[in-house]
This record gives sequence, C-alpha cells and structure tokens, in this order.
Amino acid sequence: MYLKNIRLHQFKNYQEEKMVFSPDINCVTGLNGAGKTNLLDAIHYLCLTRSAFSAVDLNQVNHDADFFFLQGSFIAKDRTQEVKCVFERGKKKQVVVDGKVHEKMSDHIGLFPVVLIAPDDTALIRGGSEERRRFFDSILSQLDKTYLQDLIRYQHALKQRNALLKYFHENHRKDALLMEPYDREITRLSRSIHERRREFLSEFTPELLRQYRELVGKSESVSIHYRSDLEDPAFENCFASYLDRDIQLKRTQYGIHKDDFVFEIDGYALKKFGSQGQQKSMILGLKLSQFQLVKKHKKQTPILLLDDIFDKLDDKRIAQLMRMVADQGFGQLFITDARPERSRTILADLGLSSSIISIEQGRMHTTPPLP
Repeated sequence: MYLKNIRLHQFKNYQEEKMVFSPDINCVTGLNGAGKTNLLDAIHYLCLTRSAFSAVDLNQVNHDADFFFLQGSFIAKDRTQEVKCVFERGKKKQVVVDGKVHEKMSDHIGLFPVVLIAPDDTALIRGGSEERRRFFDSILSQLDKTYLQDLIRYQHALKQRNALLKYFHENHRKDALLMEPYDREITRLSRSIHERRREFLSEFTPELLRQYRELVGKSESVSIHYRSDLEDPAFENCFASYLDRDIQLKRTQYGIHKDDFVFEIDGYALKKFGSQGQQKSMILGLKLSQFQLVKKHKKQTPILLLDDIFDKLDDKRIAQLMRMVADQGFGQLFITDARPERSRTILADLGLSSSIISIEQGRMHTTPPLP
C-alpha cells in the first residue's frame, strides 16, 4: 500500500498545497519550521483520523482559518481509494472514503496502516505508563476491531463512573447501587482487554527481540513485563473495595487503565538502568516490531514515516536502520531531514533511489528521483 498524492488546505502551516509521491522512498527536506513534520502528520491524519502530536483537532487548523481539509489517494492491490478529512471549528469532523462518510471514526482505524518513528518517541521509555499503553493500544486497535470497540466502551464507562464519583464527592453521598452498572461494565471489559494485551505480547516480544538484536548486533536480552491489576484473581472484590477512596479522589484508582508495560534489558528496567544508546535502540525495535506485525496481520505493508531521526541517532544506528529498511521489504517510506545532502549520501551508500521533496515556509516542490 502507498499514498499516491495528497492535498492540504489550511492544515497547520499549509495554505493550499498538492504533492505526488513516489511509491518507494520520499525524502522531505527543508529548514526547521518549514513544515516537514506537518506533512508527515497530515499523512498520519489521513491514515488514523488524528494527529500524531496533538489530540486536539483545533490545533491542526491554520492560524488564519476556521477549518482544514485533507485529501489523499491510496493505492493497495491495484485499487485506488480516495480519503478526505474535514474539520471545522465548532463542528464534528468528517472522514470520507470513496464518497462514503464514516459514521464513527473507529470505522477508519486499520484501513490504511501507518507507523511513525519520531523524536518524541523517547517518552515511550522515559514517560509514564500512559505513553506505553497508548503505544500498544494503537497497534491493537489497527489489528483488532473488537479490541478497539471494547477500549472505546471501557473509556466511555470510565468517564461516566468518574463523573458519578465527582458527584458523590461534591454532594457527600455514596450509592453503590447507582454505581453498580458502571462497575459491572468496567470489570467485564477489563477482563477482555487484559487477555488480549497478554496474547498480543506473547507474539510481539519475540519480534522485538529479533529487531533489537539486528539493530545492535549484540546478545543483549530485551523483554516486556506487563503489570496489571487484572493479574489479581480477586480483582472484582478489590475494585469494589476502592469505592470510598475513589469518591475521595474523584476518579477510579484501580483497573485496566492503570496498566503498565515495563521494558527490561538483561533483567533490569531500561528506564532506570539502560544507556541512552540502548534506549534509542529499544524505541527503534518497538517501532519496527510494530511495522512487521501490522504488515503480517493486515496483509499489506504499512507506510513508514521517519521524522527527523538522523539528528537523534549516531552514525552506526542510522546505517544499521537504513540497511534494515533496505533488506526487510519495507514499502513506501517518508524521511524528513534538515540536511538533504546527508539523506542523499546515506541512501546512495545503500544503492537506494529516492524522490526529494523540498519544503520552504509551507510550499513544496519535488525533484526527480536520485539514482
């Protein structure tokens, strides 16, 4: 699968731009602030109906506008599909595929797989548990519609329960009977989500180990330790016992939304004891494992977006990553770089050709593929 072309209107720093892409490697070059990352984010938005960097759609609108519009043509299995995304201030956004409006944004997830590797991915290692849950939930949501729907229902039930907890706190009330429907829904969905996460990790971890070893060329052993309140056989009783504390704090303290995935190297927590190089290699391993498993399950090759990674990796890791990209059957690739000569040299050394897209203050132009 690849993205043939894109049109951006009032999206971030783009007023009105169109671009045709190579189905293979696209190097996006320009000074910092020119709009390189914004172009990748537009591609991400077309694939997943959301920005990779901000959960607020309003933040994607150009400062001088009241709406943005994105359009792209995807080619998969000799079939062309047109995707349009429209957002206007004060209105519900629309995602349209081949003229048909999605009733729910979740209907779009998984249709056009994409994997992004970006500088902010360090939060996967150094950040809180929410970052790691989001990473695995994002993968599973592209692969498993049932999981996505369970996750949406869980988040809705959790939001309603928290609103009721706040009401109890402010009105000095406690009504376990009124809380019971939300508790029942949350505990039921928790079991399902927990089991699917465990199943997925049993498949993901061996792929991660393979990718990591290929990146570093060493015998370091990496693993993922899944921590969850659902590991307690008496989960439902414990969940109920937290009610008084939940009312006091006005939020649910126990459940699947507190899960964490602890990354380890040779039995030690990577966050605390891993070197900077080991942490960067782990991030790349996680993302490349995501790519391979999405490719396997979706039976199509995801678009791979590499945002400004050459500035964040040493020469050895850059060279090894690009060799893996060349050898592992990656499909369409987008690479952003503020130094076009660097991209040209790296790709030339690997015998890879690429199309060069130059961006200057939100305006794009392309040059023929480089040999």
